Formats: sequence, structure tokens, C-alpha cells
Amino acid sequence: MSLLQRVERAQQALERKQSGEVELSQSGVIVPVMAPPTLPPQPRTPAREALLVEIKHRLVTQVIAAFDTLLDVNTTDVRAKMEGIVDRTIAQHQFAVTRDERTRLVDELTDDVTGFGPLEPLLNDETITEVMVNGPNHVYIERAGKIERVESSFLNDEHVLRIIDRIITPMGRRIDEMSPRVDARLPDGSRVNAIVEPLSLVGPVITVRKFAAKPFTVDDLVRFGTATAEMFDFLRVCIEARLNLFVSGGTGSGKTTTLNVLSSFIPNDERIVTIEDAAELQLRQDHVITLESRPPNLEGEGEITIRQLLRNAMHMRPDRIIVGECRSGEALDMLSAMTTGHDGSLSTGHASSPADMLRRLETMVLMTGYQLPLRAIREQMASAVDLIVHTGRLKDGSRKITHITEVYGIEDDDILTQDIFTFEQTGIVDGRIQGELKPTGVRPTFMDQFRKAGVKLPPGEFGIPPEDKAKPTRISTAKGRWGVGDSSEGPVAPTLPLGFGKAVKAGGMVYVSAMGPIVPETGQLVGSTITAQSRQCLANLKAKLEGHGSSLDKVVWANWSLRDPTEFDLFNEEWVRWFPGDGPVGQSTQMTPLQRRAGFRVSIGVIAEA
Repeated sequence: MSLLQRVERAQQALERKQSGEVELSQSGVIVPVMAPPTLPPQPRTPAREALLVEIKHRLVTQVIAAFDTLLDVNTTDVRAKMEGIVDRTIAQHQFAVTRDERTRLVDELTDDVTGFGPLEPLLNDETITEVMVNGPNHVYIERAGKIERVESSFLNDEHVLRIIDRIITPMGRRIDEMSPRVDARLPDGSRVNAIVEPLSLVGPVITVRKFAAKPFTVDDLVRFGTATAEMFDFLRVCIEARLNLFVSGGTGSGKTTTLNVLSSFIPNDERIVTIEDAAELQLRQDHVITLESRPPNLEGEGEITIRQLLRNAMHMRPDRIIVGECRSGEALDMLSAMTTGHDGSLSTGHASSPADMLRRLETMVLMTGYQLPLRAIREQMASAVDLIVHTGRLKDGSRKITHITEVYGIEDDDILTQDIFTFEQTGIVDGRIQGELKPTGVRPTFMDQFRKAGVKLPPGEFGIPPEDKAKPTRISTAKGRWGVGDSSEGPVAPTLPLGFGKAVKAGGMVYVSAMGPIVPETGQLVGSTITAQSRQCLANLKAKLEGHGSSLDKVVWANWSLRDPTEFDLFNEEWVRWFPGDGPVGQSTQMTPLQRRAGFRVSIGVIAEA
């Protein structure tokens, strides 16, 4: 045999050895690798599982030794090399495994090298919405709204940590004893939270909130029963009319999914800036800027918070700002953005009801550390937030929109809200809750904004009752950011017959009730101080009495309603100017909610001789 032939045979033998087909004995003789013994399917007993874990430990050692040679290899070649490592290890130690167990070992090793280990098959299962790893031996999933345990497991804590590092390293993030928690995302946008010792006492914990590779659409959510197509049409016109909106709900109730769908209603020609801890939103518009916060580095420096990104976004000329979730002080900046020309902005927040969402916003604003009066905070909230869409996860695991609630003003120190639509349960069929989001019969105050924005409403206006000018149920000053008028035909808001008083002549007496601080010529409220309003009330009262053949000096009995009883002294100073000397007998009564909402500080009624 020539030297060239010997070299060629040696190269072929080396290649066969590297592929796992042969081994070299101690004497240098080429020995074919024996195929692993194949057994019939074996029951998955604890002893059998322990054997497979032992094999996996040995295989992982082999893989770690060869890891550097696997980094630049494509997935197909990696699987071939894993098969060689598995066959060689099984043959060397004379392990008896079935064909299915061998395939399983090869799959797990390949996933460890090219993917996310035991998480890989769970992440690829489209029916799973959440994956929860509680230490190496306890893995749970959520499917169809129900949590269940699966047989997947990790070898040990180090195995879990390796998978966490593989997830967060591409994002430039870290996890260790100094920084034992981290938020990250997978390449498909799924959200990941990891927490390790010393904060976790059960070992490394991973929670993955999965997102569909293809974003959900309105049709998908209608098919899931989240809400009806008509309700999404209503939310569409709210977005087009640039109402500011919060999506509230509990953990896992579908807030982000709902926000994703609502954001798809934003016109394509608008500039949108999204801000998140870990980018999850999947907007399909052309002009979208995605910003992501950054944790501190090893030296504790370089952190960029959502608050800082929000402030920066204000200088980026956005038409709308979308914050993935408000958790703390960024709520104040979000409210500021909503009232400074960025109408139509969106965000989410954790809360168990729309009212709780408002209370949470108050708390988050206070977390800024600024010493702001509670009244000022609530006025800002009432002006900024127009609509709260509340999502809930029901007992059957289904996720539904349960409330669409309007925020329309402030009364004293209370923010005024009213439900426009609420979920009405009609029954349970095959364990699934049946029901529908239905109108409550309340007409929202923002209906004029649809007209001003040129938004066409369908006949029937989604079941919202038409306006009845003869029976006003509320009066509310338009939000400052909406302005007080426009150039389109018709008034922005009809003048309601509140505060003009009613006079009746009977038995030689004139009875006048509910005279408010309204300018008769314009129907507008006068001032905001008790003195100015008292003066206007008394001027109106004088004109009303003289118009019915009486006058102020013939008043024998009076009734006044004060919004704030502590303002009586200021009211009385004006009263004695109009009634010097012995004034009429009088008493104070409680002001009606309708007058409070109108901004009245005082209203007056009297009885006078005709």
C-alpha cells in the first residue's frame, strides 16, 4: 500500500471516528461502534426516569466538552453530532434504552445547544399561553386559561441558569446575586421574567408569557369571545376620535393583547412612539418607534427608566404615545402627555376594576415623591383619561372585556365615572361562561368628539341612547384639552335648563326654586368663587321676582344650598348687601349632585309676596 493510500485511509478513519461510527482502541486498531441495544417500549417508572436522568447528566458532560466545536455548526449538523454523542455514550456504558428514549435524548440535547432546552417544545406548542418553571423539577403551563403541571424538567439549578443566560445574553442583560431578577423577551416577542437566589428559595424561576407569532386581530378576539364585533367597532371610533384610553385588568387577563388590537386602529399616517420594559407590542403601522428601558450595569450605572424614555419621547414629535404598562411614577408623565397635545395615547395598568385603576393611578403618581395635592392629581386624571377598558379572566379561564367605563369629570374630590357597556352573564354551557357586553343606557359625554373628529357612527350608535334635551341627566364642563367650541355646525354641547330657576304664583305668593349662578344671556356659569356666584344668583333672583310682580323686599322666606358649608360667611357677606337690616327667614339645605357637577357653589330659592 502506497504512502498516499495510507494517508487517505487514516483521514477516512479519523472522519468516521469524529462522526461516532468507529472508535480507536488503545492499540490504535479501528473498532466499529456497537449500535446501542434496542428494547421494546418501557413503562415510564420513577426508576426508568432516574436512569434517563443519569444518562442525560453524562451526555451533558460530553456536550459541554464539545460545545466550542458546535457553536458555528448549523442545526442539521448539530443534530447529527448529538446522535453520535448519544450512541457513543450509551454503548460505552452499556445503557439499555428504547428507540423512543434515544430519540428523546437526542431532541433534548439538540434543544439545549440550539434552543432553550426543556422549554423549547413548550414554546413551540401554540396551545400553551404561559410557561412557569419553579426550580428544575417543577414545570407548569397554562392552556385554555387553566394551569397544569407537565413532565418536563431540568437536570439541576445550573441547567436552568444556563437557559436563563441564553435568553438574556443577546439583550445585554445579566442575572446574578447582585442582580437576582430580570425582565427580557424571546425573539418572537414573548415576555420572560426570571428570578434566582437569594430572592427565590425554590431555585431559579422562569415565567414566560407567550405571544402569538402572528399578532391577534379583532376577528381572533371576537372568535375567542373577548367581546363582540360591535364593541370593537365602538372602540375603533374611540381611537379614531383620539380619546385617551387605559386598559386595566388583573394578571393574565389579556391587557397587552387587547392593547395590541386597539393600537391597530390607529391610522397608518400617524407617528407612534411605544415605550416598554421589554418590547411586547406588535404594531403594524409604518411609522412606529419602539423604545425599551434598560437596567443598570454591573457598576449600578447606565439605567434608563420608562419615565426617562417618556420625557425623551415628548421631544420626538409623536402623534400618540403608547406605554406598555404603568407601574409607578411614569403614570404622572403619561397623564401629562395625554393633556399636552398627545391625544389618543394608550397604556395599561393592573387593577381589579375601573375604579381601582383610578386609585392605582393616584398611588403611582404619589410614588414620584412630589408633594402634589390630591385634588390636583385627581383633576389631572379626570382631564387626561377618557375611557377605561377593563379586561377580566373569568372562572372558566376565558378572557373577556367586562367594562367600558367613561371618566367624565370631578365632583368635590371624587372622580366621576359611568359605565357605558358592561358584561352581562347569561349562563354556562359546557362549563363555559356565556354572556355579552351590553350598553347600560348611559350616553357618554364624549359623543360630540366623534362629530368633531369627523367619525361616522352607525345607525343606533352601538345601542347608546340618543340625547334627550328635555330630560338632562347631567351637566359637565367640556375637558379643557377638548376646547370649548369648534367651527362645525351646531353647538358643542346644548345649554341645559339648570340654574335658571322656576317661578310659580299661587295664593298671593311667588315661589322661586333653584336659582343658580348662570348668566341668562349665555347660559354659562359665572366664575368659580362663592362671592361671584352668590352675586349672580341674587341678581337672577331679583330679575325673576320682578318679572312675576314681586321684588326682593317682599321675600319672606329663603332657602340656600352651599357646595361647601364652610363658605357660609363669604356667602352671608354678599347676602346682607342685598338684604340689609332684617332679612327674610332662611335655612340651608344640601346641594343636589346635578348642581355640584355643574360647578355650582351656591343656589337659592325664595318665597315672596306677589
